[in-house]
Amino acid sequence: MRTDLFDFELPPESIALRPANPRDSARMLVVHPDGVLRDASVADLPHWLEAGDQIVVNDTKVIAAQLKGRRIGRETEPKIEATLIKRLDGSRWQALVKPAKKLSPGDTIRFGNEGKVCLLGNLDAEVEAKGQEGEVTLSFSFHGPVLDQAIADVGATPLPPYIASKRTPDDRDVSDYQTMFAANEGAVAAPTAGLHFTPALEATLKGRGVALHRLTLHVGAGTFLPVKTEETSEHKMHAEWGCITAETAAALNAARARGRRIVAIGTTSLRLLESATTPDGEVQPFAAETSIFITPGYRFRAVDILLTNFHLPRSTLFMLVSAFSGLETMQGAYAHAVSNGYRFYSYGDACLLFRAKS
Repeated sequence: MRTDLFDFELPPESIALRPANPRDSARMLVVHPDGVLRDASVADLPHWLEAGDQIVVNDTKVIAAQLKGRRIGRETEPKIEATLIKRLDGSRWQALVKPAKKLSPGDTIRFGNEGKVCLLGNLDAEVEAKGQEGEVTLSFSFHGPVLDQAIADVGATPLPPYIASKRTPDDRDVSDYQTMFAANEGAVAAPTAGLHFTPALEATLKGRGVALHRLTLHVGAGTFLPVKTEETSEHKMHAEWGCITAETAAALNAARARGRRIVAIGTTSLRLLESATTPDGEVQPFAAETSIFITPGYRFRAVDILLTNFHLPRSTLFMLVSAFSGLETMQGAYAHAVSNGYRFYSYGDACLLFRAKS
């Protein structure tokens, strides 16, 4: 399909720079399969679900993936900014760096504050390899949990570029850009639909007989990238690591056998569920990378309902929701959202989508 079919105009003032408070007070646009739209709030979510529905959330935890430092060991020591995007092993990460032209394999970057003991203020990394689009492989001087703590000490919350370009990240973002389910470190972007949840909302859902399950998909920086190819078939999807336990898979399969619905909280949960589900609809345990790219024409295997935020033009995520509910339906929904003042992107409002009948 042509990529420009998924383009739309979005006024800059529609981009949310802070989340709603409380989180479940965010607005929620309910999108029915026939295109009927209803304005609601996330706190109303239990009213749209039924006893026996199975909610699936992503429990990944965002790490302090933004690092600032300088190249050392040569005559000049330019400032370097790095965003960690993918863990390779216990001591190595793939990262996007600026300015990439200032680095060569073998260079050392010192991140953090000068004049302090390493764990308290500095973290060194060697440039092991360099790619063609600004990505580098960094080999750090620490390994495993020690490295994780060092990154947490010197790093900062990696806010999406459409927020970070409009204001400076601050201490509020450390908690605001983390879901209440966050447990397994490894994401460099939040699974933003989960940001709307509160303990009160979870309690109300459970009181209605709605079950809640967890999976893990470590969201990568590629989630923010627009599709630059003219045809969707030419786009190369980024890979992300995910895990669904045997216990969770069994619970979802048992519920489906009873005719219950699976409700994905966020496109990350949906993508992993669809990656782990066989053509006949059986969810299997999963522990691997997925690069599934869902566009209109895809036959959904697992998910019946999707709660998600409003996404970027030409993004793989807008293509996904268009596959789920229909392109014309989502074009109408987004037009309604813009004209009625809904807030877009990571800190924005939500939409509740019911899968279009194939």
